Amino acid sequence: MTKKRSSNRLLRDGRFGILFLALFALASIMQPFSNRAWAQSKIHHKKWKILHIMSYHSPWKWTDDQLNGFESALTGLDIEYKVFQMDTKRKSSGEWKQKVGKQARDLIAAWKPDLVYTSDDNAQEYVTRYYLNSRIPFVFSGVNADPHKYGFVGCSNIAGVLEQEHFVQSVRLLKEIVPGVKKISVILDDGPTWPGVVKRMKEKLPLLPDVQFTSWDVIRTFEQFKRRMTELQTKVDAIALLGIFTYNDGSGRNVPYTSVLKWTAENSPLPDFSFWKDRVSYGTLCTVSVSGYEQGFAAGKIARGILAEGKKPSAFPMKPTVKGEPVVSLARANKLGIKIKTRILLTAEVIEKFKWEE
Repeated sequence: MTKKRSSNRLLRDGRFGILFLALFALASIMQPFSNRAWAQSKIHHKKWKILHIMSYHSPWKWTDDQLNGFESALTGLDIEYKVFQMDTKRKSSGEWKQKVGKQARDLIAAWKPDLVYTSDDNAQEYVTRYYLNSRIPFVFSGVNADPHKYGFVGCSNIAGVLEQEHFVQSVRLLKEIVPGVKKISVILDDGPTWPGVVKRMKEKLPLLPDVQFTSWDVIRTFEQFKRRMTELQTKVDAIALLGIFTYNDGSGRNVPYTSVLKWTAENSPLPDFSFWKDRVSYGTLCTVSVSGYEQGFAAGKIARGILAEGKKPSAFPMKPTVKGEPVVSLARANKLGIKIKTRILLTAEVIEKFKWEE
């Protein structure tokens, strides 16, 4: 009897031993998951500081759309935002850009953000490139230039979204509206955005074999712009109205781009196109627009990955958003005496009034 009890006890103890080992093994397996869940819980309850440095100003649809998209992608996270406006569209001198860039860098040093979100090219030139491989993560959007220009490629702390215009689609939309367009002149200013844009446009010219781009004019003053637009009336069928931001009035003061567009709508009988929706509000005939919201949203997703998921900025490829938005100005079409097909109006956003008439 004693031996039998001893045998049963050993069997029972053996079962307990196996159970103990199984529970120990299970606990060992679960421990990393528990730690990870605890860490994730800490991440989602942390408060971050994000500094947004915009190259331009607010209110302006392009910059506001980018910030709205960025914030939407970070919904649910506890974030304190601070916005710094460089205002380089309305103040375009080199001296101003250097000064305001230094102010932005001083703010970074003083406020110590967890992440810096920079939009458009001037913020990269005068702010972001000073922080290559630093400890602060930077996320950009709205960048037209090749990221190699700023030294971003291969950097450990920089990621972002490129802005590449829908050139071919915009020209095709223009030709749907005005089939007789054969010759187009391109109008630019001397801002840093345009060399990259022009390079990409020229690379895609073979996709538009039935259109000739006759000139690529870099304009520096409003008077020069008006003279050139007058000259082009008998030389081309349409205008690519791109760089219109850095013109001065002859005394060094910047002419608002909205004034340039209003003058064009009131004085030029040539159809025109651009690559941004806000231009159509001020009289440009049509565009297949880059979406500012999509630019910002894509940048926000990257920022979320860096902050909330612990990913490295270098893990994100620098690539453009692909969504284009067709937009047409019915007000400008009416002024030009152009009847737009119903099919186009049904598939595009239609601007019925000039902005200054609202």
